[in-house]
Amino acid sequence: MSSQFKTVAIAGGTGTLGYHIAEAFLNDGSYNLKILRRKPETENEKAKLLASKGAEIVYADYDQKDDLVKVLKGTDVFVSAVNGTSLYDTQVPLLAAAKEASVKRFIPSEFGGEFNKIGVNPLIDGKIKFREEVVKSGLEYTFIFTGLFQEFLGWFGFDVKNKKATFYADGNKKLHTTSLSDVGKYTVETLKMPEARNAVIKVAGATLSLNEYLQKFEEVSGEHYSTSFFSNAILFKNVGLIIIHS
Repeated sequence: MSSQFKTVAIAGGTGTLGYHIAEAFLNDGSYNLKILRRKPETENEKAKLLASKGAEIVYADYDQKDDLVKVLKGTDVFVSAVNGTSLYDTQVPLLAAAKEASVKRFIPSEFGGEFNKIGVNPLIDGKIKFREEVVKSGLEYTFIFTGLFQEFLGWFGFDVKNKKATFYADGNKKLHTTSLSDVGKYTVETLKMPEARNAVIKVAGATLSLNEYLQKFEEVSGEHYSTSFFSNAILFKNVGLIIIHS
């Protein structure tokens, strides 16, 4: 199915996740792509590479609403892939500028585990508050939850170099994970789905337990991992601090 949208702007498009989202839009070939970067201009190899593939690199002062509105004029979809510990404060100016520039749809910087309860940690609290702002803005929106990024599973106890696994939760606990490249592809596909308008989209490349992921690591490496288990609920309570992005 083709998309009604033609021009997409991405904030954070040269970051770890944002770059994969940008590449997915370029590979799809159906969109004009803007990569929004902060002033002042600095050298960035990823920005150069995206530009060589057809993306337009635009610069704006995120603290100047008029500047943001100017570069967002003509944009149909705004994708936020910004990072940081204060995603609420960072994204509020982007949302305000997108609304004034008549952007049709806003996709905020979710892309991680789904949290709906205030008090998990400051980052998650900010994300929940910002989702509320997006809904109140009147713009179309899509919230995309993807689970953990598969590339970062090492942060959850898998030491590939030393062939060790340290689990801080039940080894039978199921985790949703998605690769960064697939997060990009799923984001593109939401623009072709009528049901993604003003909706929550939940995707997962795999849903396995920690023990099952360990088995995959061992199968790929052909080596046995030594394992340790600790009881530490704090790690999983604060999972959002680790997985959401950069």
